[in-house]
Amino acid sequence: MNKQLYIKDIQSLFDDVQRSEIFEDQKMMTDAVPLFPIEEINAKYEDEKQVNGFNLKAFVLSNFDFLGAKISIQREDHLPIEEHIEKLWDELTRTAYEEKGTLLKLPKPYVVPGGRFNEFFYWDSYFIMLGLQVSGRMEMMENIIENCSYLIQTVGFVPNASRTHFLSRSQPPYFSLMLDLLFETTKDKNIYLKYYDTLEKEYAFWMSGIGHLENGSGIKRVVKTINGDILNRYYDAENEPRPESYLIDIEDSENAGKEFYRNIRSACESGWDFSSRWFADGEHIQTIETLNLAEVDLNCLLWHLENTLAKSSKLQNLAEKEDYYSGRAANRRQLITKYFWDENSGIYKDYHTKKNTTTSSEHIAALYPLFLGLATPEQAKSVADHIEQKFLFPGGLVTTTKKTGQQWDLPNAWAPYQWMGFKAMKNYGFDDLAVKIKNNWCANVERVYQNTGKLMEKYNALDIETVAGGGEYPNQDGFGWTNGVYLKLKNN
Repeated sequence: MNKQLYIKDIQSLFDDVQRSEIFEDQKMMTDAVPLFPIEEINAKYEDEKQVNGFNLKAFVLSNFDFLGAKISIQREDHLPIEEHIEKLWDELTRTAYEEKGTLLKLPKPYVVPGGRFNEFFYWDSYFIMLGLQVSGRMEMMENIIENCSYLIQTVGFVPNASRTHFLSRSQPPYFSLMLDLLFETTKDKNIYLKYYDTLEKEYAFWMSGIGHLENGSGIKRVVKTINGDILNRYYDAENEPRPESYLIDIEDSENAGKEFYRNIRSACESGWDFSSRWFADGEHIQTIETLNLAEVDLNCLLWHLENTLAKSSKLQNLAEKEDYYSGRAANRRQLITKYFWDENSGIYKDYHTKKNTTTSSEHIAALYPLFLGLATPEQAKSVADHIEQKFLFPGGLVTTTKKTGQQWDLPNAWAPYQWMGFKAMKNYGFDDLAVKIKNNWCANVERVYQNTGKLMEKYNALDIETVAGGGEYPNQDGFGWTNGVYLKLKNN
């Protein structure tokens, strides 16, 4: 079937399936592949559902295919962890040379995270690349970059993941860092020339709407502060329940604000779905206000993109463009200190564009200015102290200092921030702390692997007796970015 499936094409059936919870996981129906033309399935559904004894699940199973619904890796023998990861690279490799259901076509093979996730994810792929680099799998690193470039060239950005229902949002923009990683491996500067146009296109996506802003307002992913400065925020073009978490969103929306769905979706663009970081009251998802925030991580990543564009322009002797992007990067560097550095608490925080102040949430995205070398030595020392005192536990670095049951809150330790924490501390000479971060988390990963034979999506940093939980779905095994970061840390 050539026609790409959009959830809205089967909205009535989809709504009934999700509300009736015939599948344990709401993602199941989003990944379904129609076996017949959509018009035919819809007509059949309208006819048959009127009949007594109609079985919705049987109808769905006879009209859709559920290809590779869940990845579960089973081993006969318990291999040493690094050998297990080497095998996993092949077991987590997928291709999508043609469109299937909601799955977007991609030109090259890619590595999926694992568990319930069988599509290409944007920011996960950078952390997967860290491990591919250690494993000497340069071709797969290049494939990931090629797939990102293809998506930027065809849809204008890299979607959250490679499915049609993610075409309203991206994820943290790591494409320029992916190029750095490949350059670190190959020392070939041509990579920056080859993907120059792609870098520019991604930048245009994040800056879209900049010409129409008034002070104190936001359009799409850009905001203008009351002082007239330009910052960026996470945003989603849609304001309706997420198909992959449909019923959860509908239930959570009761007693919530008018743009609840867009706020929920915009938080998903950050990769942090969900955390007290986004909640006005720091506790309840109904108070989510992502759209009112400019985020420290996003603005640091866009500084890196601007800086990469300046460097790439210089390589091609494009003096005017070099000046333009250098100016943008230099300006953003100042704004990162102006808006995200909280002098009182001595840590970076998000900025509340309506209240014109930093938010109260203390979170691990404060590492970004250190990870990218944007902090002063004094700022770095203050952040390092905070990290050691409030974020580092026996099982690794947690993401926030609040326990809410949300998966991006205490007590969970996620792979990306272990690498970022290690690298950030190394950048500023806090070597002992870097080693402690590495050892705490790697020991936790090894312990869980020893007990279960699996590498997990996230870990419990406080209770190093159990496997982590919390969040919208059970802990997943596989797991792309854990594999990547573990290998990278063990080899540093």
